[in-house]
Amino acid sequence: MTRRRPAGGGVRIERDSLGPVRVPNDALYGAQTQRAVDNFPISGLRMPRSFLRALGLIKAAAARVNRGLGTLDSARARAIETAAREVADGGLDAHFPVDVFQTGSGTSTNMNANEVIARRAAGRLRRRVHPNDHVNLGQSSNDVIPSALHVAAALEIRSALLPALDHLAAVIDRRARALDGIVKTGRTHLMDAMPVRLGQEMSGWGGQVRDAAARLRGSLPRLQALALGGTAVGTGVNTHPRFARRVVAQLRRETGVPFTLAGNRFAAMGSQDAAVETSGQLRAAAVALTKIANDLRLMNSGPAAGLAEIRLPALQPGSSIMPGKVNPVVPEAVAMACAQVLGHDLTIAIAGQSGSFELNVMLPVVAYDLLGSIAILAASARLLADKAIAGFEVNRDRIAAALDRNAVLATALTPLVGYDRGAAIVHRAVEEDRPILDVAREMTGLDARTLARLLDPARLTGPARLTRPARRTRPVPRTGAATRTGRGRRTRP
Repeated sequence: MTRRRPAGGGVRIERDSLGPVRVPNDALYGAQTQRAVDNFPISGLRMPRSFLRALGLIKAAAARVNRGLGTLDSARARAIETAAREVADGGLDAHFPVDVFQTGSGTSTNMNANEVIARRAAGRLRRRVHPNDHVNLGQSSNDVIPSALHVAAALEIRSALLPALDHLAAVIDRRARALDGIVKTGRTHLMDAMPVRLGQEMSGWGGQVRDAAARLRGSLPRLQALALGGTAVGTGVNTHPRFARRVVAQLRRETGVPFTLAGNRFAAMGSQDAAVETSGQLRAAAVALTKIANDLRLMNSGPAAGLAEIRLPALQPGSSIMPGKVNPVVPEAVAMACAQVLGHDLTIAIAGQSGSFELNVMLPVVAYDLLGSIAILAASARLLADKAIAGFEVNRDRIAAALDRNAVLATALTPLVGYDRGAAIVHRAVEEDRPILDVAREMTGLDARTLARLLDPARLTGPARLTRPARRTRPVPRTGAATRTGRGRRTRP
């Protein structure tokens, strides 16, 4: 993420415990932030908006609680809370220039927030506000940064990713019910197998998506447990005994999310196990979306030399040299996004191992990659639902033609003729490129009526029909958009 540096010219001299530092005149941050900018010119990547929002919410809640506890005077506390809410709302993002790849505790980003909030609050009060003594009161980077990571991830999963997965599952369910009467050739090992209904095949996609959402929901309680109150090493040095509990209660009231205090702050600060777990659930969701995307690509392949069972919406020309070519761009984009999530998961797993005694020292990259995975999965799920699954057309003639020549239908005859005779029927039908019904009549002596009943593809898919939406954990709003189910025929959801 790239943010513009504050406009204006000239520098001012700021000081910290190491001495003077030259800081841009118009920057709200101070010496420690500038040192981080100078020390870590690595990637140009910045902490995500969702992380800064969470950090601002924590600082605002801390100021309000310190005022209530009497540890911070009312005027400073109110000014700090107001400035912290500006950070949470995104109005001061240009003043957060620190690279993601910085000190592993995220101290530079915590001090960036403390300095910006202190200077903003001091400007309103016309009196001194200290970034450490006042804004950071009762806190340490070592408990604030992992807490902000958890708050940001929990909020984004709840507000963006879970609704997107629920929406994708709803679109799949709706189309599966509409297309359940279409029988097609099933495939295992990419080879012809027994028939399935298109609705059954798609119901598998919906089951994967709902399971992915359920796994994420199951991880939330551990992600919502916060390290606040541990301060430097987990012991809570220099913080009021009621501070952390009250800050968490304030975050619960403000966000509606049931945040809790971590049961063991040494574990919450020395490890990132909850983030590693959540990343694993994101990986599982990415694998599910990749499977769906690849099925769509294969079903859409052709149109002359592939399966051509469906036609995905034509969204853009597919080639700079081959006129008229149209590619499955949405499934391809989703597959790439999911590959990125898998890469993030590996980074987070490696980072999770980097807890040294009382502190994990790869917190910024955990936050960046975890929040990045949540964001791109949410966008990918909606894209797959709205620009691929909702609007694909079904090539009924192509599906029927392939089904008619599916020799594996002879599986239905094995109870009567045995496995070996059934295999012989299949091999002959394939070698002679003939319909299985004709070959079976010659090789079994069964009459045409009996064979037609035994080899009826619809009967072989089972009696069940997808008549009701699958059970969901929470309601999903209907899109109200018309969807295309076949050649030129449209149906309402």
